[in-house]
Amino acid sequence: MVLLVGFAALAAKFGLESILGAFLAGGVIGVVDRDGSAHPQFRVKLSAIGNGFLIPVFFITSGLRLDLRELFDSPSAAQRLLIFLAALLLVRGVPALLYRRRFGGRGAAAIGLLQATTLPVIVSATQIGVQTGLITSVNAVALTCAAVLSVLFFPPLAIRLLGPGPGATPSTATASTPGGNARDSRLTATETPAEA
Repeated sequence: MVLLVGFAALAAKFGLESILGAFLAGGVIGVVDRDGSAHPQFRVKLSAIGNGFLIPVFFITSGLRLDLRELFDSPSAAQRLLIFLAALLLVRGVPALLYRRRFGGRGAAAIGLLQATTLPVIVSATQIGVQTGLITSVNAVALTCAAVLSVLFFPPLAIRLLGPGPGATPSTATASTPGGNARDSRLTATETPAEA
């Protein structure tokens, strides 16, 4: 923690991002304690502090800084959101077509949707971009919201494309016949409710 604070302070003094200082602190620890012999639980505890406390705090503060009013105040901001979402699909999703031979069309489409899902990298990049003046706040909001939408919608679409897993059992439904008798209808993966 002392190394983290020290390197972050040095980075800030030289006009660099504090995240770079934190990264360098981790690099120094990796060089000094390469085989993990200093303390058997050291890396586990450090990972617990980072993943359980510091990273969530970063995302909480990033969420607090997100000004959604900018998205609605500017008509072009909403258009940018859609453009960024389409760009995520294009840049990160289209390469999944290379898997088409191995996994089929639906499998490749599902992989593409999962590859296009992203949030942590974009949140970090937009925060750094705004602080350094390389990204406008409107673009940062639109890009972050596009990333949020990718996380919300792409995985469920991918799961729907993949269908039930190999261990899934057919769903059972009880339907009434016109005479009032109940019958047991078992839907298979290829049978539609109308066919049942």
